[in-house]
Amino acid sequence: MTAGTLVLAGTPIGDTADAPPRLAAELVAADIVAAEDTRRLRRLTQALDVQPAGRVVSYFEGNESARTPELVEALADGARVLLVTDAGMPSVSDPGYRLVAAAVERDIRVTAVPGPSAVLTALALSGLPVDRFCFEGFLPRKAGERRSRLTEVAEERRTLVYFEAPHRLDDTLAAMADVFGAERRAAVCRELTKTYEEVKRGTLGDLAVWAADGVRGEITVVVEGAPETTAELDADELVRRVSIREEAGERRKEAIAAVAADAGVPKREVFDAVVAAKNAARSGPSDGKGLS
Repeated sequence: MTAGTLVLAGTPIGDTADAPPRLAAELVAADIVAAEDTRRLRRLTQALDVQPAGRVVSYFEGNESARTPELVEALADGARVLLVTDAGMPSVSDPGYRLVAAAVERDIRVTAVPGPSAVLTALALSGLPVDRFCFEGFLPRKAGERRSRLTEVAEERRTLVYFEAPHRLDDTLAAMADVFGAERRAAVCRELTKTYEEVKRGTLGDLAVWAADGVRGEITVVVEGAPETTAELDADELVRRVSIREEAGERRKEAIAAVAADAGVPKREVFDAVVAAKNAARSGPSDGKGLS
């Protein structure tokens, strides 16, 4: 028996008119449609004026591990399985990776129906460099873990793209301003392709203040990459970078080595700056007491 085909289909991130033409045909042709939210799928099929001919099953974070073997067996038996998520491309911060990996392991054909992408749309609208970028998905919810993850890419020169929940946006932007620097440029893209689409551009410091009042909708954040080091960093900046890494959980020795490598200076120079700052903090400002 010839194995079937797994089809990953991109769905609109807002405006249903953006649905790729092939999506309607695939919805009709599939033996099984695996949907992240069957209610959203129903609304989408109504907007496209199509009716899935095959069986519709749910496939979301809560049942992804359990349902994957079932779908793989259906594929092995020759079924055409269409995977759709709530918006955008399956497996990109959405369910799908496990199923793709399992299908590939069984040598089952995997193909895709390209569609709208919040990542690429936000990049194009951001006004920031898009020739090189990296997608970081969602940051951890806990403040310490979030700061640690940001520290890992603090010196990344490519443009960074993140997804974020609206109720965490203010904390995330504040953390980015602290770790990346308040003057780093960024763009917050909200409700892309929807009625209330908005792109707010500015420095991380300014955007953090703006978001403090609360922001609604689906959020994609685009952050300028770190500037190329063209001038020697002063001692205070070296100490600041070591401090950020230490606060994120790195040992001082490793933090000093990493900062030295990023700045292109000897480790001894960074070490001396850290020791001098520590001694200065310990002694504190002189108030003249004890002097004759």
